[in-house]
Amino acid sequence: MKILVPLKRVIDTEVRVKIRPDGKGVVADGMNWVVNPFDEIAVEEALRIKEKAGGDSEVVVVSIGPKDGAQQIRSALAMGADRGILVAGDDDGLDAGVVARALVKVVEREQPQIVLMGKQAPDGDANQVGQMLAELLGWPQATFASKIELAGATAKVTREVDGGLETIEVDLPAIVTADLRLNEPRYASLPGIMKAKKKPIAETTMADLGVTAKSRQKLLAMSAPPKRKAGAKVPDVDTLLDKLKNEAKVI
Repeated sequence: MKILVPLKRVIDTEVRVKIRPDGKGVVADGMNWVVNPFDEIAVEEALRIKEKAGGDSEVVVVSIGPKDGAQQIRSALAMGADRGILVAGDDDGLDAGVVARALVKVVEREQPQIVLMGKQAPDGDANQVGQMLAELLGWPQATFASKIELAGATAKVTREVDGGLETIEVDLPAIVTADLRLNEPRYASLPGIMKAKKKPIAETTMADLGVTAKSRQKLLAMSAPPKRKAGAKVPDVDTLLDKLKNEAKVI
């Protein structure tokens, strides 16, 4: 069993971000970068599958972006992943479509039985790469997974939907995207951190993969949400209802 886990490098969600003066992004200098929390859940699930399967099972992590992303790959290796792949490229031009096309090439080279990845990243919140990758590969997909059970050449996935939980079965190879309640990621142990320093990270580029890093999206502007306005007191219920109906227009 070989499991491929794509990772995205994101700004720590505990940090307050600032909009750049040109309004075309956020200030990245001096920020703390971490593994996308949903991707970290995918790494944990991949490790659990590997531990259960045993034998020659392997967990391979891949990150697409700046060379500094090697640090996040090392974090996954410290958790227990076997090796990493860094597809070096500038963040500019890396929209979901470009990332999905690059991952197609990595999948074709690695030939994993399952691709496990976070359902979305907290920066763009797009929730697109997993679905695009499944379409480009022609593989079945199971999104928003809260439980995964592998049996032979199939995977039974319980997924979170608006009405509750839905259980589906997909043939392998398949794409599975992890939801928040799939598991609780482990902390990297000191021995794991030391071993991670010796684990291999292969580096390639978009050009090597034959992918053009040209985004089809154009960011027009970015702004902070407006500050909440102060509330107002009303003398009676009739005035409140009038304001809700005629000013707020919510009833």
